[in-house]
Amino acid sequence: MEALGSGAEADAEEAQNHSAMLWSIQEAVQRQTLQIGASACGATAVVDVLQALGITVTPETVDHCVRTSLRRNEAPLPDYLHSRSEAGATHLQLVSGAQQASGGRVVGRFFGLYPRRRVKLVPWLARWIRRGAVPVATMNMQRAVPEGEEIPDAWHHQLIFGVAPGAVFMTNPLDVGASQITHQQTYYMSEEDVHKRLCSESVLLVRREDVLKRLTPDAHLSQISDQHPDLRWKTLNVEDQIRQMISEEEQNDEEHPKMMHLAIPAAYSSGVTFFALRDSDVAQELLSSSDLPLL
Repeated sequence: MEALGSGAEADAEEAQNHSAMLWSIQEAVQRQTLQIGASACGATAVVDVLQALGITVTPETVDHCVRTSLRRNEAPLPDYLHSRSEAGATHLQLVSGAQQASGGRVVGRFFGLYPRRRVKLVPWLARWIRRGAVPVATMNMQRAVPEGEEIPDAWHHQLIFGVAPGAVFMTNPLDVGASQITHQQTYYMSEEDVHKRLCSESVLLVRREDVLKRLTPDAHLSQISDQHPDLRWKTLNVEDQIRQMISEEEQNDEEHPKMMHLAIPAAYSSGVTFFALRDSDVAQELLSSSDLPLL
């Protein structure tokens, strides 16, 4: 009996170390902000961050402060691809946007998770949440895609309002592990899959059809690399990838699989940004914390 009791106590302690909530699920359903505009998942997350920290700011003000970038869908192919690379916002924009929108009352600290770090994700998140920090995940949604589902078209920022053993709770949309809450669509994603999305190289996959329908006879593919200071456009051989797509169209060989996506550089870095009130102890702890050690 004594051994069983010790085991139960150990299990309870482990569950406590793996659990923390900013909001209950019911509160999140009521308080979460739905996407406020095209490519504005970052600004949407910042609205909820400020709300969780007791600061009310209009979504329009937050979006202006975050400076959300939009896709230039009508632009020629080179400019369209450049806009896809940076559409939305980076974690730097979220940090500066939250600071500006709050009048300097909120600070943010980003922890990169790529390359892979030595960290147990859920206990690490739980520790900071219990201290009063508000986390936002910057994830490559094109990783850990469930079998049979289409690869999503973008990265995504989501506020994490809680964690529990084997579950991460996020807004926009409201994602709840292993439970159906209200009539909103929810899904379960293991800690391992969350970590995969949080630990990704900065690359975006653009759908084949979005590339081909913008190809014109006068398209200058060299502009894709030559007109951008980021050398990764050359490192990823973006022009050669497009030429491969063109060749596949010309050959029209149905027996050989075609490239379904074009890999381009992404402006985003995968990881977690924690926000806190500037004059709080947790803010000072965040700002003075070292990066997570490499695995």
